[in-house]
Amino acid sequence: MILALALAALVQGAPRGEPPVTLRVVSRERTVSVPVVRLDGLPGVRADDLLPALGARLSRVDDGRWTIAMPGLTLDVRDGMPFAGTLAGTVPLAAPPRVVAGVLVLPLALATELIPRLADGVRYDAVRGELAMPGAAFGRAVADGGSSTVFARASRGGGGEPALSRPAVGEAPTPGPRAVPRRPAGGKARTSTERRIVVVDAGHGGPDRGMHGPIGGSFTIDEKDITLAVARRLADALRDRGVDVVLTRDRDTLIALSDRGRIANRVRGDLFLSIHVNAANPRWRDPGAARGFETYFLAEAKTEDDRRVERMENEAVRFETGAEAPKNDPLAFIINDMAQNEHLRESSDLAATVQRALGGMHPGPSRGVKQAGFRVLVTAYMPAVLIEIGFGTNPAEAAWMRDGARQGQIATSIADAAIEYLGRYERRVGTQP
Repeated sequence: MILALALAALVQGAPRGEPPVTLRVVSRERTVSVPVVRLDGLPGVRADDLLPALGARLSRVDDGRWTIAMPGLTLDVRDGMPFAGTLAGTVPLAAPPRVVAGVLVLPLALATELIPRLADGVRYDAVRGELAMPGAAFGRAVADGGSSTVFARASRGGGGEPALSRPAVGEAPTPGPRAVPRRPAGGKARTSTERRIVVVDAGHGGPDRGMHGPIGGSFTIDEKDITLAVARRLADALRDRGVDVVLTRDRDTLIALSDRGRIANRVRGDLFLSIHVNAANPRWRDPGAARGFETYFLAEAKTEDDRRVERMENEAVRFETGAEAPKNDPLAFIINDMAQNEHLRESSDLAATVQRALGGMHPGPSRGVKQAGFRVLVTAYMPAVLIEIGFGTNPAEAAWMRDGARQGQIATSIADAAIEYLGRYERRVGTQP
């Protein structure tokens, strides 16, 4: 009953007056009608309806992650992540897969656009609403086999859930030419048809609340909520400026620190922007009075306070493994690498640009550009910065950051900085032979 109500809520998200829609999957043996539901306002299909009709298998890799396997194609998908991983790389999805009452719901475009693009012999006819498997003809008069019956047989075997093929992370935008993003540090200017990709990372999430404050305030905030709100506004601001955006998380879920940078690499991002809220050292004379903003890039920490912030943000790893964050420096193998050093130089320039932009609107003092060994930046092979947008332990600054209008101003400033940096970088490398 709960499952039925949850899925009914998804269907009710469709605009009024829109007729019920089904996707017809045509194979040599039968035609199966797969009901289309609404997934976060966009068309979606239940994995247990779609995959048996495709002859695909769904395997659960770990909590919130699945592999879809079908002949000639393997896809990895994660709950709440708008990407799919393929053997050739990562692509964005029209909407993140979601688990609703224990059922995995996939974006419809995964079936109608992504699979036909990647799997040999699979075709989609948008006029008929038919997905034809290899060797099948469109419009075949075959009795409907009923997808729910197919799933019941598949799921009651010894293997649990059926396994799917591995999806590519994210789908290509439909309007205009497909952007083939290049990381700025790659030393090659873009062509006029390529679009930039900025990866926006909302710090913490799920059981990892991040900092909790303020000190002595009449209200409370959690870092994970502020960072997600700002990240969403930043994504909108960047899209308004003609930039493609990938969010490492778009809801309250935990993403491993090392996975955040890997997501950016898979989508071949140009920039990586990680949003965080600072917390005062409780040993300071008046910790509740600490204010201001600072921007970090990846390098060995120079001051004790930089190391304190590094430890504070890296501590989130304990929510992934149950162990304390390692005390050894994780950067040694990267800092001495020449390619990474190029990213570090660019990251320093990006950090300075962000810091200047925030200085034009932030009520607190600029605490400057700093460097530290943040785990979230280690695996991002592109210009990457971590932005502490203010002190959540300060009552006035915490109230300022939780205000929606102020969050929009923060996002606008960071978006302007990202565009300024990208333009400057492209002018610089464009003059190289």
